Amino acid sequence: MQRLQLMAMAAGAALLYTVARPQSPETSDWGYYGGDIFGQHYSNLDQISRDNVSHLGIAWTFRTGELGAGFARTDKLTFEATPLLAFGMLYVSTATDIVFALDPETGRMRWRFDAGIARNVRYAEVASRGVAVWQDSNTASGPCTRRVFIATLDARLIALDAMSGTSCTDFGTSGAVDLTVGVRLVNRPEYLVTSPPAIHRDLVIVGSAIGDNRAVTVERGLVRAFDARSGAVRWSFDPIPDSDAHPAAKEWRSDQAAHTGAANAWAVMTVDPARGLLFVPTGSASPDYYGGERLGSNRFADSLVALDADTGRLVWQQQLVHHDLWDYDLAAQPALVALESRNGPLYAVLQATKSGMLFGFERDTGKPIFPIAERAVPHSTVPGEQFAATQPFPETPRLASGGAIDARNAWGLTFWDRGGCRDLIRRYRNEGVYTPPDTRGSIESPGPLGGVNWGGVAIDVRRERVFAAVNHLPWVIWLVPRDQLAKARARAAQMSHAEVAEQAGTPYAVMRAPLLSSWGLPCTPPPWGTLASIDLRHNRMLWQVPLGSTAGFTWSFLFTRDFGLPNMGGPIVTAGDLVFIGAAMDGYFRAFDSETGRELWKYQLPAGAQATAMTYRAGKSQRQYVVIAAGGHGLLGTARGDYLVAFALPAGKGARTPARPVKAAAAPAR
Repeated sequence: MQRLQLMAMAAGAALLYTVARPQSPETSDWGYYGGDIFGQHYSNLDQISRDNVSHLGIAWTFRTGELGAGFARTDKLTFEATPLLAFGMLYVSTATDIVFALDPETGRMRWRFDAGIARNVRYAEVASRGVAVWQDSNTASGPCTRRVFIATLDARLIALDAMSGTSCTDFGTSGAVDLTVGVRLVNRPEYLVTSPPAIHRDLVIVGSAIGDNRAVTVERGLVRAFDARSGAVRWSFDPIPDSDAHPAAKEWRSDQAAHTGAANAWAVMTVDPARGLLFVPTGSASPDYYGGERLGSNRFADSLVALDADTGRLVWQQQLVHHDLWDYDLAAQPALVALESRNGPLYAVLQATKSGMLFGFERDTGKPIFPIAERAVPHSTVPGEQFAATQPFPETPRLASGGAIDARNAWGLTFWDRGGCRDLIRRYRNEGVYTPPDTRGSIESPGPLGGVNWGGVAIDVRRERVFAAVNHLPWVIWLVPRDQLAKARARAAQMSHAEVAEQAGTPYAVMRAPLLSSWGLPCTPPPWGTLASIDLRHNRMLWQVPLGSTAGFTWSFLFTRDFGLPNMGGPIVTAGDLVFIGAAMDGYFRAFDSETGRELWKYQLPAGAQATAMTYRAGKSQRQYVVIAAGGHGLLGTARGDYLVAFALPAGKGARTPARPVKAAAAPAR
């Protein structure tokens, strides 16, 4: 039934185009962050297909002008946004919360809004994955009948008129709601929002991103719904128990729950409008790597939580990581899909994880659709810790290997760096997935990047197949006794990509770094990043191929190989039997055959494409465009830029009528 509804919506969109009326979120080709309201990252457009994708070229380029000038955290600057199409315009945000509305056919700017965040503040993260749109069903026309919502790095929820970009002054105070009100605020730059809000009827729903590993007592991960017209709070849900009546209270110590923080939903949430359900993926309680101050399972942290979207009332929950010690937040957007079964459609929600697993549950009840086994995992020997003896493992194909790393299989370009990697692997505790942190160092595989991170999954709804970008890079985690913190910081300064965090309120700080050789390459055999496909009908892995090449990462005298690289960003899949993805560190945008995993096309972008693409139709010819942000990623260290690049077929290669030539849009004045 939902697929029929979507087909009807698509037909409605075509009618809107013929009379040149603006789209609504319900009829847009890509009106939500996840493509449709179900978060499937799927498009039924097929003008660009595996037969003609080799002819794909640039249709237009837009430059945002945001390159980090005068910004205190250029080291964390990203461009992770996925644009969306609604009301006849393309909307996109920069990591610094500047919103643009563009002409979808030419890329020319219609309007620009700068949220005006303080650029001298050292924010915990610097990302904005996009905006959300809403249309007032009570008012036919007028200012702010159609709204764009953005949640910002300085923790504001802002409402803009979708047609002009001006503030909707009837929302909150002069167009904005201060999200720090009602929050136990410990450090304002560490409390922010990086994902687009969820929209349900006349509610705008937001979670939060909270700076990791500072301390036990940090901000709590409230999920809140606001009235889309007035900005008034309609409900609030705290994943951490705030009283004995809280449904998770029995699995926490009340004194520890009172001062613990986080368990926040920083990822994108998903709404099932027919059921009135909001699916919330939560992260770890604070801090990530030592749980002696949060004993118990920490229920509702690292959980898929289903809430009544109208009231915030808990409907069901499934914890996917017990007592997290690995920073295995649920980072991926939950994806809703109707699966075939003997008893008719099975309405499921899928959740991919950083540990490289794929879970599936019935939407109404939370009952697993693939069996889940509680299996014993390595135990912790750290004094004061209370580890979980078992962890849930779904009976679906593993996206990332969970086995211990064999030193005999250490990888290197030469005998010398390979031997050094063998020594490193033997030095650290190494017992496979869920090896707990240790003072002598332990190998976490997959590392804190994933598995599957915020790029999430795409679903070919016709064939019931899932596609995911997967990281396979192990990290080393050290718990650092408090009196050795200064020494650890000095050591980290000499290492590649090492980080140290204080974890105040516990006996241990934490240091972490990827497991790399002396040449700066991973110590484990490639691929270090893959694109994978799982067949849900038969519960089997169809294919898994390397994602990314070593171009630009090795010396010129060495061959460039498609080894597969660490990635940030996700795939989309189309009815043209294509999977489009950037994400990998080498800066290419690629198209793969969704049936075989064969790479069919790639294009070298001017900056790192650590973002998720989108696709839509525009213009009289109904030309199909594929758009991706290319701005680089501070953590991965990819090339910096400010590009939004649109691709399309040339005339005669799939477009129904000749398309007008377009020029690259100039960077807007600042």
